[in-house]
Amino acid sequence: MAGGRSGRAVKATATTRHPRLRVGSREIRVHREARAEDDGYRSALLPGLRSSDDARLLAEEIAFASGRLLALEATPPGLYAEVRALAEEDLEQATWMCFLIAYLSPLDSEDPFVGIRLALAADGSVQHAANGVSPDGGAWGWYAAGDLLALDEVPLGPRTSHDPTRGTETLLAYRHWAEQAGAQASAFVGDPGWSPQRRFERLFERLALPGFARMGRYDLLVTLGRLGLYELRPDALNLSGARGASAGDLATLAAKRAFAIGDPLLLERRALKLAEATSVPIETLDLALANWGVGERATLGFRTETCDRHALERVLEALKL
Repeated sequence: MAGGRSGRAVKATATTRHPRLRVGSREIRVHREARAEDDGYRSALLPGLRSSDDARLLAEEIAFASGRLLALEATPPGLYAEVRALAEEDLEQATWMCFLIAYLSPLDSEDPFVGIRLALAADGSVQHAANGVSPDGGAWGWYAAGDLLALDEVPLGPRTSHDPTRGTETLLAYRHWAEQAGAQASAFVGDPGWSPQRRFERLFERLALPGFARMGRYDLLVTLGRLGLYELRPDALNLSGARGASAGDLATLAAKRAFAIGDPLLLERRALKLAEATSVPIETLDLALANWGVGERATLGFRTETCDRHALERVLEALKL
């Protein structure tokens, strides 16, 4: 039930350590709960589950993810709040900060944004902004200085896209992508006539940069939309965008288990059916499925007890728990 799952490692009656999962050159040690014993639970919404305990844990992760999205819009914490405040004066710098949040990932610690702040200080963003430096694209540090930050000493969060063996390849690709449009803002607006859903879909495709996999792209666009920097709203999980096959995408792996199917199109349909039955935005399921599948809650700068209790009630009812 609510609050029953907290912090990092979530343990069931018995746990097992999943073999290390390789994402690019990085290895992620996955603490996956042992499959709970079949207690006769069945749900058409989650055909892959045979345990009410598994279903309750997923319900709690949906409630956490929904609470996070609501807070991003209403009262974002930490660096998210700074991004929103800055956006009115310097949309370029605010956008760059959002990119770093998604690319590096907040830590699960008392100071979740310390790594991102180190990166911002290293690339000169803060100093350039303070000095009023605003090249054609705005005061994003590496654009103004022409230098790309080194991330060797920057701590990375659990949902980071950064692969140290790539060095600055992804940052260079992002810079080139933005420069082609003239500025980050122009790139993220795209066609002003697009609907928020169409804009999300097109940008998700265009941001398929080297080293910037589905998880990072999806996080970035959801965050930009929820903070109000751009009109962006997904209408799918974009699981088919998990390039390199879903081998390293946590949400896709968990979706295959929960929905008992591997085809990305059918996964999308079943995810949408679950979102509609529980009255949560489809993007809620991205973080919820990933956290549930790994067995650890990536909090992304939010308190671990964050919970949309109304969503929890709806999910429990829909899943007949």
